[in-house]
Amino acid sequence: MNRIALFLLVSPLILSRQIITPAYAASSSDTEKTAPVSTKKQASEKVTTSTTETKKTVLSQTDEHIIVTAHLDRQRASLQPSTGATVYRFSREDIERIPGADNAPLNTVLLQAPGVAQDSYGQIHVRGDHNEVQFRLDGIMLPEGLSVFGQALMTRFAHSMSMTTGALPSEYGLLQAAVIDITTKNGTSDAGGNASVYGGARDYFLPSLQYGGHTGKWDYFATADFVHNRVGIENPTSSFNALHDLSNQYHFLGHLRYTADENTRISFIAGVSNAEYQLPNNPGQQRQFANPFFLNSDLSKQLYGSVDSSALDERQKEITDFGMLSLQKEIGNISLQSSAIVRYSSLGYSPDPLGDLVYNGISQRAQRSVFSSGSQSDLTWRIAPRHTLRFGYQAYVERTVAKSDSTVYSQTDTDADGNPVYSGLSQNVHVGTGRTGWVYGLYAQDEWRPLKNLTINYGLRFDGVDEYTHSKQVSPRINIVWNPWKNGTFHIGYSRYFTPPPFELVGGTELNKFANTSGSPANFDNSMVKAERDHYFDAGFSQEILPHWHASFDAYVKIAKNMIDEGQFGSPIILSAFNYRRGQVNGYEFATDYAYGPFTVYGNFAWSRAIGKDIVSAQWNLDPDDLNYIRHHWVHLDHDQRWTASVGGSYTAFRRSDHPLRLSATMVYGSGLRKDSEIPNGASIPQYVTFNLGIVQTFQHLFPTQYLKGTELRLDVINLFDRTYQLRDGSGIGVGAPQYGLRRTILTGISQRF
Repeated sequence: MNRIALFLLVSPLILSRQIITPAYAASSSDTEKTAPVSTKKQASEKVTTSTTETKKTVLSQTDEHIIVTAHLDRQRASLQPSTGATVYRFSREDIERIPGADNAPLNTVLLQAPGVAQDSYGQIHVRGDHNEVQFRLDGIMLPEGLSVFGQALMTRFAHSMSMTTGALPSEYGLLQAAVIDITTKNGTSDAGGNASVYGGARDYFLPSLQYGGHTGKWDYFATADFVHNRVGIENPTSSFNALHDLSNQYHFLGHLRYTADENTRISFIAGVSNAEYQLPNNPGQQRQFANPFFLNSDLSKQLYGSVDSSALDERQKEITDFGMLSLQKEIGNISLQSSAIVRYSSLGYSPDPLGDLVYNGISQRAQRSVFSSGSQSDLTWRIAPRHTLRFGYQAYVERTVAKSDSTVYSQTDTDADGNPVYSGLSQNVHVGTGRTGWVYGLYAQDEWRPLKNLTINYGLRFDGVDEYTHSKQVSPRINIVWNPWKNGTFHIGYSRYFTPPPFELVGGTELNKFANTSGSPANFDNSMVKAERDHYFDAGFSQEILPHWHASFDAYVKIAKNMIDEGQFGSPIILSAFNYRRGQVNGYEFATDYAYGPFTVYGNFAWSRAIGKDIVSAQWNLDPDDLNYIRHHWVHLDHDQRWTASVGGSYTAFRRSDHPLRLSATMVYGSGLRKDSEIPNGASIPQYVTFNLGIVQTFQHLFPTQYLKGTELRLDVINLFDRTYQLRDGSGIGVGAPQYGLRRTILTGISQRF
């Protein structure tokens, strides 16, 4: 068997971490040999557990390495199936079709999946949740960090990835709005090198380099980039360019694997992200974080305008480092992967010393960090032809430290109406806290196939948290998947969820130190943030309507107790967590895709409603009148967006030649996040729609040398029609400042494979 034929035989197993049901096969009903169709919705995934005997064929060392890699990747996928959940896949080809491809931020790629709403600071909201998004690398969960503006994980790290939502099986815990599982690039599927330079408008400059390969039993890959631009954070005004918005970032990912034999593999992944940002200025409107008493005081009126608000110099720095060491082992009918994980992240805010004090009555230098270490193990036991048992655990020890040094004005008296009177003298307030805690989870489940076309996956989780809050929960879960006819699948599921509050966003703030100062909170209530507990229901149907054309529909309901939300309540762009005593989220999604030959197209839309009632923790962050209203009334969550949609397509001309030309386009629509009216979060931002365009010309043999391979020229236009649209208007619960979407941006690039 020659190498090319061999690679074509096993490549579906390399490119896919899970084998899909016949309903989602690209062109065949043979589920063991079909790679997934891109970005399409999968209501269930069943992993083929039977193995075939290896043919005794004389192969080269390279051929054998590819076979063993495919075998181990397939067995790793069996550790974490998504039976009954809803899965959206992005293959390597799908990522390359999106304008920007590897240069595009990860959140812009995920916006092409149904039910994903766009927010400021690069945040996304999946199915009405604020965050609660879990990131995994090759099936290993990455502990939460402190990144707000930047994304510690870059699109170029991914060979492929998936987003799993819905009623999740028992192996997924702690963060359950969505599971983003990135299959990292490696020296087998991404062998060779690639150097590129990408840039354009707004000083955008992004050089990058990657290289991978394998030698003997070793497999290695590394990639790094540097990002320089003047669009690090969304513009707070509608102007074409923001004031004071420079950003410098660098990122690195390294992946090393050692395959001891056909059943044993050790892998190590390390990543670094370091980003510095200027915070853009909003002339004349830099007072959103001021204490209302200070805002209306005589001192504030005297000082207003003494500092140019368009020349403030606020900055923020975010650092993330992580490492993962894993052992994968096959022993007969048992598959095992055990991993050790460490992650450090820090966030530091530097104020404009005088400007922040003049406009907000407080100038606060803030620093937070969190160090997490832990382990994760997953085991699959194919105990019988109709039963597959799975067990596992996750446990993380975390240490968080928060420090702040604030300059505030002292209160010296009260006026005739009882309002505070401030002197022109300032004082310093230092606050420092730290705590060590841990979170953990255990699970067991059985995938049972009583009938050939029926699968029932049921199990239990036990989760606990001992940090600022202390609580535990046993969570039953069940999913049923039925294939009544060829290429048609029904699924229904129920999951009980337990979500600990984000440790790094909860702190022991010493509010009393700010009493009788211009930095005093509106109230001093500060109940501890609690763990969220949910009942989650999900049901849907998918069908291959015609060859290469698929469609699906999904509906969900979440009933929450102590629902966690997050917001920005001060000049430092550090999110703070709080709870609604009751919460409800419900919605539905529709998705369709078609791919044939040089042409691909997909589209989806989603409707969602997320509401909460009675804020019962971290109350000091909110206005007393808002707290009183929310105590007795349901309100929309600030990130609630009623309608979300995305559409994309691509066409490749001359695809069988050595100079293919690809045209691609994407569209994102949002009906608008929430803003205040006469009641908190009572209205929505105006709707918007944006279009992106990508043109890629590839030359396979542009340079007549064996050392240089394909050359790629790229032109991308973001916001093609230069729509001016707003993501936030500065009002709403926990909304810090106005933010506008990126105006038209033209970017070009060249990359060279070697």
